[in-house]
Amino acid sequence: MWKEFKEFAMKGNVIDLAIGVIIGGAFGKIITSLVNDVIMPMVGLLLGQVDFSNRFITLGEGEFVTIADAQAAQVPTLNYGLFINNILDFLIVAFTIFIVIKQINRIKKKKEMKEEAVQEVTTKLCDYCFVEIHKDATRCPHCTSVLEKK
Repeated sequence: MWKEFKEFAMKGNVIDLAIGVIIGGAFGKIITSLVNDVIMPMVGLLLGQVDFSNRFITLGEGEFVTIADAQAAQVPTLNYGLFINNILDFLIVAFTIFIVIKQINRIKKKKEMKEEAVQEVTTKLCDYCFVEIHKDATRCPHCTSVLEKK
């Protein structure tokens, strides 16, 4: 069983997947920083200097200035500002992945079209029986007719 697991783990697809997960995690951190440190402060400035990461509704007793204060007092909060940040994180990641996949598909399609154009014609139809034969054949193997060179 260990041998089978080792063979499975060393296959190219599993290693590629592991690398993708690691790079995806790092990419996620970059996107989170972009949203929290660049985009949301600008949105907050445009909306009258609102800090979305600290927007919440207290679900218990008391008035609190920050989420940390409410959590320290063990009062439940509805953190809608953090939810908005996470939605923006998701939308940016989804859009980025969409663009990357779209470009990969475009490159694959160009490559396939180029390969199809490069494929050389290697067969022709017999003038007499219309069976597909090699393009350089001088006699049809099906009907044995002598073929003209074209």
